[in-house]
Amino acid sequence: MTRTIAIVNQKGGVGKTTTAVNLSASLAAAERSVLLIDMDPQGNAGSGLGIRPEPEQPQTYHVLLGQVSLEEALVETNLPGLAVLPSGRDLIGAEVELIQEIGRERRLLEAMEPYKERFDFIFIDCPPSLGLLTLNALTASDSIFVPVQTEYYAMEGVGHLLHAVDLVRKRLNADLEIEGVLLTMADFRTNLARQVSEEIRSFFGQKVYRTVINRNIRLSEAPSHGQPVLLYDIASRGSQQYLDLAREFLEAQPPTGQNR
Repeated sequence: MTRTIAIVNQKGGVGKTTTAVNLSASLAAAERSVLLIDMDPQGNAGSGLGIRPEPEQPQTYHVLLGQVSLEEALVETNLPGLAVLPSGRDLIGAEVELIQEIGRERRLLEAMEPYKERFDFIFIDCPPSLGLLTLNALTASDSIFVPVQTEYYAMEGVGHLLHAVDLVRKRLNADLEIEGVLLTMADFRTNLARQVSEEIRSFFGQKVYRTVINRNIRLSEAPSHGQPVLLYDIASRGSQQYLDLAREFLEAQPPTGQNR
């Protein structure tokens, strides 16, 4: 059964898109079929995989407005088993154009429905906000995956996110759950990083992955080359950590055909 997972944190710069790209790529390398949906108008998830769509090419914006089907807008990547629904700056206008539409929070869910069973996992890279685009992602998802940077404001930002998730559960998606919490951009040479890590693990318990993503130069360089880090430098620390995360993620999945 396909699992749809929103990678979300309304705070920017926490490694959200880096995680979306590299976890998707690592799972594809493990022979899982993966779709990565870019719901961020910056379009970084697509560009991080070498996808830079032409202006006339169908994108997330056109899918949400019902102008093309999801299948028409998908782009295959250099990794077998990994496809991307790219986005671009036009997506900024979708929130305004859909504001008067009935069922506007369900546009992505409705677009995905006919094609979901083609994939083992669908990841949605959300923008750093809790607006209509993120709301569409949360309504369409089985769970949320939360990257959290090990810095001072981390818990405050997560608190706002969890409040939004509670509202979505009450009104739009009662089954939405927390898939996992990932500590990112960690530097445990500092007391602050260790303290934040302990606080997050105390709050979320076993939902926090054992794998931690440390700051890594090769991980930062890979997007400028349009590659996930496992293609850019598979021997790098960043690559190995995302491969470890993929293994841990798969271990936590329910047996085929079962829900959690």
